[in-house]
Amino acid sequence: MSASRDDEFGFAPDYDAPIPYMQRTRDYYAAIGYTTAYRWAHYTSAPFQALKKPLAKSRVTIITTAAPYDPDKGDQGPGAAYNGSAKFYQVYGGDTSKEHDLRISHIGYDRKHTSATDSGTWFPLPQLLKASAAGRIGEVAPRFFGAPTNRSHRVTLDTDAPEILARCLADKVDAAVLVPNCPVCHQTTALVARHLERNGIPTVIMGCAKDIVEHAAVPRFLFSDFPLGNSAGKPHDVASQAQTLELALKLLETASGPQTTMQSPLRWSEDASWKLDYNNVAQLSPEELARRRAEFDKQKEIARGNRAA
Repeated sequence: MSASRDDEFGFAPDYDAPIPYMQRTRDYYAAIGYTTAYRWAHYTSAPFQALKKPLAKSRVTIITTAAPYDPDKGDQGPGAAYNGSAKFYQVYGGDTSKEHDLRISHIGYDRKHTSATDSGTWFPLPQLLKASAAGRIGEVAPRFFGAPTNRSHRVTLDTDAPEILARCLADKVDAAVLVPNCPVCHQTTALVARHLERNGIPTVIMGCAKDIVEHAAVPRFLFSDFPLGNSAGKPHDVASQAQTLELALKLLETASGPQTTMQSPLRWSEDASWKLDYNNVAQLSPEELARRRAEFDKQKEIARGNRAA
């Protein structure tokens, strides 16, 4: 169809659609020399738990894939290159009554279109506390939890998800909001959400990688069509962050069954060409692909050492 006919009908460009992260990732790793395609978690049905009490009387926690800042682990600041040294490999908890400096340098967020200058885009604790103060939820749970981003399905399913469940049960959590950042983060939180729901805790994922989350068949998913790293709203836009959390809470209340996706009405920008960039081999030169292969191998060695330590 011609551009003039598109204009006549008001059609959006074909690329202005949710980014196909699974296919992009397969193509990208094949292009840098890893020819064994990654097996993304895939289910065709999902467990589902309705809220056992009104949200205004419920205790809600956050499960994040962000990492606590550690000054001994290299550059983790805004715009930092991928930093495998900052990864964590065990579930951790944090006191929700305190401020926390959580960073995302250890994962593959969209470094071209977001600079990671505002943790409110990936860690909605300030907004959840406001929701509690306003009576929108009963209370914030005493701890939030960090979920390690594992490419290993077995580690997530057999170790991390049960550990997070045990901590949620110990804190008498009534519902959980899960916030991923990178592609594998979205798979991790999907698997954790499924485990929590199977064991009685309602969940909602706030995320940006629609294909990955829906491929894993989750109970509830709030999709924001934003660059990775902005699952909780736009940076330095408190109204956006508040609206994004409210949509997630509304979904917790209103979903009538599993595999319910709600799309945020917010747009990142009027120009959707940012969607063409992330790990898109068609946009990368052979020299850039070679550079990325060398960097990936380097980070694998760092991660291997950290995991053994």
